Amino acid sequence: MSDRDVSRVLADAVIEAVLDTPGVAFLRPGLVDLLRSSAVLRRGLPSTPAGSAGVQVRREKSGRGWSVEVYVVLHRGRRTLDVTREVRSAAAKAVERVTGEPAATGISVTVTGLV
Repeated sequence: MSDRDVSRVLADAVIEAVLDTPGVAFLRPGLVDLLRSSAVLRRGLPSTPAGSAGVQVRREKSGRGWSVEVYVVLHRGRRTLDVTREVRSAAAKAVERVTGEPAATGISVTVTGLV
């Protein structure tokens, strides 16, 4: 499988893991996500995007390991620090499950809002 295919599968696994984390409301939508959801509503197109603006996955420059950036909106009522730690852990487990490589240092989580 090419790095591009792996990154797509990896992004989908990270998205699923992050969205299953208690306290996460949703991933930050990007322009493409907003346009896609608009087209889905208007035309009834299938809504199965690979990846999201809320999760960016890249191969490390060294060629070893993966870099993952997660942008989330959280629910109020839980400590933001605790939720971001859980999101980072869930993303790291998804990376290891898909690639077989640990990703402890290459994961960043950014909270873009609270609802």
